[in-house]
Amino acid sequence: DIVATLAEHGFSSERFDRVTDFARNLAIVPVSAHTGEGIPDLLMVLIGLAQRYMEEALTLTVNGPGSGTVLEVKEEKGLGATIDVILFDGTIRVGDEIAIATTDGVQTTKVRSLLQPRPMQEILVEDRFLRVKEVVAAAGVKVSAPGLDQVIAGSPIRVIGDDPEEVKASIAREMTEINVTLSPEGLIIKADTIGALEALCKELSAHEIPVMRAEVGQVSRHDVIEAETIKDPLYRVLIAFNTPVLPDAQDLLKEPAYSEMIQFFSGNVIYHILEDYLEWRNNLKRIMDQKRFEKIIFPAKILVLPGCVFRQNNPAVVGVRILSGTLRTGVNLVRRDGKKAGTLKSIQLRKENIQEAHAGDEVAISIEGATVGRQFDVEDELLVGIPERHVKVLETEMLSHLSEDAKEVLDEYTRLFRRENPFWGK
Repeated sequence: DIVATLAEHGFSSERFDRVTDFARNLAIVPVSAHTGEGIPDLLMVLIGLAQRYMEEALTLTVNGPGSGTVLEVKEEKGLGATIDVILFDGTIRVGDEIAIATTDGVQTTKVRSLLQPRPMQEILVEDRFLRVKEVVAAAGVKVSAPGLDQVIAGSPIRVIGDDPEEVKASIAREMTEINVTLSPEGLIIKADTIGALEALCKELSAHEIPVMRAEVGQVSRHDVIEAETIKDPLYRVLIAFNTPVLPDAQDLLKEPAYSEMIQFFSGNVIYHILEDYLEWRNNLKRIMDQKRFEKIIFPAKILVLPGCVFRQNNPAVVGVRILSGTLRTGVNLVRRDGKKAGTLKSIQLRKENIQEAHAGDEVAISIEGATVGRQFDVEDELLVGIPERHVKVLETEMLSHLSEDAKEVLDEYTRLFRRENPFWGK
C-alpha cells in the first residue's frame, strides 16, 4: 500500500532489503516505536547511506578543540551534576576549559573528569563508566565539572582554544537560532531542552496556536507575571514541559490575582499537555461564545393574532404567533416598512412569564410605546429590530448557528435597510 501511494506521487520505493539502487529508490524501513523492532535496521540503513553518499561531509578533526552536543544533565552520586555529551569533532581532555550554555547565559568551567561508557553501550542508560584522560571524536562521554546544574540539554559544548570570546559568541548565536516561530501575542512555553521546545512549538503550530515566547529553563516569577499581561484570555497560558517551577513562581501561581487569570499546564508528555490545553481552550471558547450570543439580538418574525388584543396601549398587550426565529424580551419590534412599532417588554405562555419563545409558539406579549391600530394592527407581521453592528456579527460569525427560517428573516430584515444603503450592516 505504501509503495502504491508513493508511486501515485511519482516516487519509486521498495522495502529496504529489496532496494538495489538507493540513489533511484526510496527505502522503506518498517519499525515499531512500541517494541523497538526495526530500529537496528533503520540505523544500519542510515549509517550505510551516510558512509556511501556523505563521506566528505562526515570528516572531522580529532586534533583540534572538541565540539559536541549536550544530551542530558544528570545528578550522579559522588560527582554532582554531570552532562552526557556526544563529541562529534576534536578532542576533549581532563583540565580543558569548556564553554557551555546555561539558563543564565554562556558560562565557562574546567573539566574535572571524563567518563566513557563501555564499548557498544548506550551512554544514556549506561551505569558503569571508565575514567579516561581524554576522548576523541566521535564518541559519547560523561563530563564532570563545576557549575553544570543549569546547563541546557540540547545545547552545544565547546572546548575553548585560542579565542575564548569567539567560542562563547558562537554558542550564544546558536542558542538564539532555535527553530521556532514566535507571534506578537500567544502562549508562553518553557521546556527542559531545545529539542523539546521545538517539538512543542511544532505541535502547537499544527493546531494554529501562536507562541509569544519560547525558552529553555525553569518557570520563573517573571514568566508568571508576563503571562498575566497577555490580553487574550485564550492565550493567557503558561506551559511547562518537563521542567520545574521555581518556588517564587509557585507562590505567585497560588495567589488568587494570578491563579484566576492564568491557566498553567505542565507535564512530561507533549500530547497530554496539548490535549489538556485544547480541552480547556474549547470549553472557554464555548463559554465566551455563549456570553456573546446572549448579548446579540437574533432575528424573529411574529404575526399579531386576530381576536387577541387584550389591551390597546400603555402597554399594548396582544397575542402573537412566532413565525420564524427566536423571540426574546427587551427587543424593539419593527413593521415591514422598517418603522418602529414598539419595545417588547414581556412574554407570557400559559400565564407564566418566559424570556424567549420559538417558531410555532403562540404567546401573549406586552409592547411598550405602541397603540394597536396606530403603530401596528391585527394580522400585521412584525420583525425584531436588529442593530446594524449585530447584523454584521450575525452574518460574519454566527450564520452557522441560525436555523434556516431565522436566516430567511435576517435576509428579509437586511433587505429593508439595504434598499437605501447597500452596505448597511456589512
